[in-house]
Amino acid sequence: MIDISTLNPAQLEAVTAPDGPVLVIAGAGSGKTRTVVHRLAGLAEQGVPASDMLLLTFARKASREMLLRATDLLGYSIGGVHGGTFHSFAFSVLRQYRPAWAEGPVTVMDSADSASAIQQCKERLKVGKGDRSFPKTQTIIGLLSKARNKEISIGDVLQRDAQHLLPHADALESIGEAYRGYRRQHGLLDYDDLLFELEALLRENPLAAASLRQRFSHILVDEYQDTNLVQARIVRLLAGPLDGPPGNVMAVGDEAQSIYAFRGANVRNILDFPTLFPGARVVRLEENYRSTKPVL
Repeated sequence: MIDISTLNPAQLEAVTAPDGPVLVIAGAGSGKTRTVVHRLAGLAEQGVPASDMLLLTFARKASREMLLRATDLLGYSIGGVHGGTFHSFAFSVLRQYRPAWAEGPVTVMDSADSASAIQQCKERLKVGKGDRSFPKTQTIIGLLSKARNKEISIGDVLQRDAQHLLPHADALESIGEAYRGYRRQHGLLDYDDLLFELEALLRENPLAAASLRQRFSHILVDEYQDTNLVQARIVRLLAGPLDGPPGNVMAVGDEAQSIYAFRGANVRNILDFPTLFPGARVVRLEENYRSTKPVL
């Protein structure tokens, strides 16, 4: 039996929660990682095969450390857990199930590939040449990525973050459309495509979606406050068909700690979790183990 004597009542409630969706609100220093580790180990001890568990994080190092700690707790390896970032998970799935529009295997672009593609699109559209006020290639890539991840228009991004570039809004929209066409034409995916293509697969390929849901019967998501809209939708689609009850999902996060806003992180994902996952149990970890009482 794993040792649960170090867990406080809220942590124990999260670790031993029954099947179904669970949202763990974990404030700073509240033992969030310990809770996730014990949940992983507890599922394994209950007989859930490691290969049936999916651990989604925002850093590969974080998932490796959690799996190592769970292994130490159990006394045997659960290395069969699929742990990693949303993007790495999406890539692994899309290698197995290519996008419907692709005629052959797709290739993931690196930053140099994206820069080259954007430059070619600019030249073909004949925009920005000789205009010193026109944004540089890397700036364009950043603006297009922000619009994609926040799921808003380029014009809205410029209105919020770069009003001095508003005169170039139409040209930047045209570059974005041309860049998308370039990727499709050449069978390429950029970093942001990985998430949206995975969502499309889960929505449009019932056989693939059913296979993934059957394979991953228990999903754990760390740092849920840093998910963007498409990531939250992916978790919901992995948990089960939208017209049915959600499966076994535990999301752990704190609305006060969102740090990845540059990738479109949306705190509404935590606030709306009970709506997106009907019947969700909400557990709050409020005991702080890092700060002394005078600091608090």
